[in-house]
Amino acid sequence: MTNTHGLRRPLFWMVLAALALRLAVMLFVYRQNLDPATDHWSFGFEEGRVARSMATGQGFGNPLYAPTGPTAWFGPVYPAILAGVFKIFGVYTPTACIAILVFNDLVSALTCIPIFFFTRRGFGEGVAQLAAWLWVSFPDAIYGPNSRIWDTWLTTLLLAILFCMALSLAETNRTRKWVACGLLSGAAALTNPSLLSVLPLLALWALWRLHRQGRSWILPAASCVLATILVIAPWVARNYRVFHKFIPIGDSFGLEIGIGNNGDSSYLYSVADGPWNPWQNNTQWREFQRLGEVSYFALKGREGLTYIENHPGWYAWMVARRIVNVWTDYWSVSPSYLAKCPYTLVNVPLYTLLSGLTLLGLWRAFQERRSEAAVPYAIVCFFFPLVYYVTHTGDWYRRPIDPFFVALASNGVAFLFARLRRRRLPNSALQSEAALHLS
Repeated sequence: MTNTHGLRRPLFWMVLAALALRLAVMLFVYRQNLDPATDHWSFGFEEGRVARSMATGQGFGNPLYAPTGPTAWFGPVYPAILAGVFKIFGVYTPTACIAILVFNDLVSALTCIPIFFFTRRGFGEGVAQLAAWLWVSFPDAIYGPNSRIWDTWLTTLLLAILFCMALSLAETNRTRKWVACGLLSGAAALTNPSLLSVLPLLALWALWRLHRQGRSWILPAASCVLATILVIAPWVARNYRVFHKFIPIGDSFGLEIGIGNNGDSSYLYSVADGPWNPWQNNTQWREFQRLGEVSYFALKGREGLTYIENHPGWYAWMVARRIVNVWTDYWSVSPSYLAKCPYTLVNVPLYTLLSGLTLLGLWRAFQERRSEAAVPYAIVCFFFPLVYYVTHTGDWYRRPIDPFFVALASNGVAFLFARLRRRRLPNSALQSEAALHLS
């Protein structure tokens, strides 16, 4: 196995190539995030509004169009980064837009590094090289960081790093490493709480591996949990002090249930002018202002759950459609949908192929009795999307697990090439034997 020192140069060129591609695209598309007609709504959306509020001294709040006070819509990490950009380069300025997109592009490019290391650990260096270079040229990892200013790309990098750490922790009970994992897990949860759907499971898998090896695991487990709580606790305390309610990280789950489960299936979630969301409907916006964020989100959650209870068949069908959407990008080919998602006809066959190769790579890992490689991938690929199956999907929600699809798909490609090589081998072997016999 190549040592880390010998990998510095190839990894450097991977990251440099990935960054160059992303910056080249950024130069052509960055202006789409600057729209004065909508008061720059596409510049970070709700997170951008909160960042503006922080940068102008109004605190962590005001996530929509007018001052509405404090918010717990999402975790504080990415809005704080964006607020820092605003403080340095100005609020909603072109320079600030370029700065945050460069940050997104750098984060996406750096994701090559953990992809290489966790793929190499499970499937070997050749597959790892393929996976890392696939990420360099992966379309959504190039265009996505420049088209949507959101925490998605930082979330993707953090999950990839924590996945690497989980694979390493399965082989050590050194408390220091488990504490580091807990601290980073807390920061990741404050970036995007959806990561909590897989991080505890990865930690449990690593602890189970330690138990199987006869190593002590109670102290590592306790230290990891306490470190995570230490990072998250100040934010939880802030939410309780401000809203007088226990809100672990974000309070928007009710909203996500409501906008995804109300009878409107024309899009991935309700974005039309119907009475479902406060950022596009004036009636809902006034209701949001009247009730306040916490009560409004709770109301949307009750409405969504009521609709599900009264339409169980519709809901089952929607869950099935969301599963298909996550794995193939397919939702609809209606003219109205294609107008919103013009790349659907290209994305569907590409993502279907990627998912097929992903499942093949995962199956091969299990077939080769390499559960130490296969199980953590299965945890990420099958558990991370669960929350989106029951609420609603979005074209950027799958991005944090794309690196694992790329790694498994690379393993699937390697298997197919190896199989083709084996099919050719008997003929050449027979020819060699015949030549040897004649001689």
